[in-house]
Amino acid sequence: MDKQKVAAILDEIGTLLELQGESSFRCNAYHNGAQAIEQLEEDLATVVREGRLADVPRIGDTLREKITVLVTTGHLPYYEELRKKTPPGLLDMLRIQGMGPKRVKLLHDKLGIDSLDKLERACLDGEVAKIKGLGEKTQQKIVEGIHFLRQMGSRVRVDLALALADRLREGLAQAPGIHRMELCGSLRRRRETIKDIDILIASDDPAPIMDRFVALPGVVQVIGHGDTKSSIVVEGEGRTLMNADLRIVNDAQFPFALNYFTGSKEHNIAMRVRAQEYGLKLNEYELSGPHRHIAARDEADIYKALDLAYIPPELREDTGEMEAAASGRLPHLLEIGDIKGVFHCHTTYSDGANSAEEMALAAKALGLKYLGLADHSQSLTVANGLSPQRVRQQQAEIDRVNATLKGFTIFKGIECDILPDGQLDYPDDVLATFDYLVASVHSHFNQSREEMTARIVRAIRNPHVTMLGHATGRLLLKRDAYPVDLEAVLQAAAETGTMVEINAHPARLDLDWVHCKRAKALGVKLVVNPDAHAADDIALYRYGVDVARRGWLERGDVFNTKTLAETTQALAARRSASRS
Repeated sequence: MDKQKVAAILDEIGTLLELQGESSFRCNAYHNGAQAIEQLEEDLATVVREGRLADVPRIGDTLREKITVLVTTGHLPYYEELRKKTPPGLLDMLRIQGMGPKRVKLLHDKLGIDSLDKLERACLDGEVAKIKGLGEKTQQKIVEGIHFLRQMGSRVRVDLALALADRLREGLAQAPGIHRMELCGSLRRRRETIKDIDILIASDDPAPIMDRFVALPGVVQVIGHGDTKSSIVVEGEGRTLMNADLRIVNDAQFPFALNYFTGSKEHNIAMRVRAQEYGLKLNEYELSGPHRHIAARDEADIYKALDLAYIPPELREDTGEMEAAASGRLPHLLEIGDIKGVFHCHTTYSDGANSAEEMALAAKALGLKYLGLADHSQSLTVANGLSPQRVRQQQAEIDRVNATLKGFTIFKGIECDILPDGQLDYPDDVLATFDYLVASVHSHFNQSREEMTARIVRAIRNPHVTMLGHATGRLLLKRDAYPVDLEAVLQAAAETGTMVEINAHPARLDLDWVHCKRAKALGVKLVVNPDAHAADDIALYRYGVDVARRGWLERGDVFNTKTLAETTQALAARRSASRS
């Protein structure tokens, strides 16, 4: 069992114990242990095998024993018993914004609530508001949170879905007779959230592959087991359940099936209409017409037969890609290798897990040439925001680390809170000390649309602001965006030359692809940032590249495709302009 799975189980144990009213000391021991394992740079199995778990900080005797059992056997009876004792509905209730384990336990103890349905009924009947410490406002927020969850359905973040899909593909790869295998559906198109996993295989002997699929580790239910299609429910990280479908076709059919099952539905309709204009019929098995059959080695051959340039999966949403492919105007989409460095990364100075040097070395190991640190500013005390004195201390540390690095630079930044009136969190003399500044909203989400828009626009117009962070404040599947007029925000960014961040953390992916496309049209420069709070998080910028590609962005549209020298010059020029 890998460290991510072990960390997820430890963290869930901590939550389950909280739901049962155990002491905070005991619960936090599991949460802290989960964080320690997740940040472990070595292979966990090797550390366990060599008996070195005792050397890992925050791992005591009890945790060491349980981690060893998990890694060596893949199971932990203690965890399984805790899960059996905890109504599943309590964990569902934790998905509501603002509902922590203590509040869930309170509702369970006082009203016997153990499901979202019961919670909603209790709110509508006014029972929740009667509980001491809750009240009408909290009751209304709970109702809104339940509504939001139901709108999202059973979707899963793209990173979690991709990890689960990769696990399935690895298990299938050992089956005999596979010619080709690809992911399809919204996962291949890299949507922010995913409902189902779709896998397509080319083979002349489907039976053994299907047999293996329905028996893979993690399968909790077999919905269907057929010759050409099988469906399962599979469990992933954090008890995530997803439907997964496997379809098997022969190798000649594979390109057509891949195109069809990738979607989107709207793109498929546009493709069929295009084929009809050529006197052809396009479906999941073939492209054909009277007395002729179009052979295809891959998807590109299908598009070529219809006089279209190959359309990358990320663009297949019927938002102009067909017309662009027909006229040779498709963009040369951003590639992950185009990113030369990233900004908006946190260290132990605020709420990060690694030092400046550790973050820099991790970025350098990924092949990046620069890293922008941006710890939280002073108002965000919950995240250990930096006072002006601590800003100076960190900047001195960055200077020391930079002196030891070759071919790599750390830029001094800050994630500066946009205060409720749109002012920034430091005076001008402190703001002037940074190489760059990310301005972000972290509070007062309940402002009106007009107030929030004016607040953000005022911050954008501050000459010290280099880039706007996570523009809508959304947390995917947890918290909706705050009300804001993004068109007005993007217009202001275009006027001032302020960059807008694509926050690449899979919990955010904010700006979304639709507004990335609009930002490009307005001439706003985007910047892909991982919002990393640990060294391993830096690699999350890959998900921001996916968003950029869905938003039709090219290399020239994204700031951090610049070389180190170009970036240094551009930031210095903007900093100089802010002082004039």
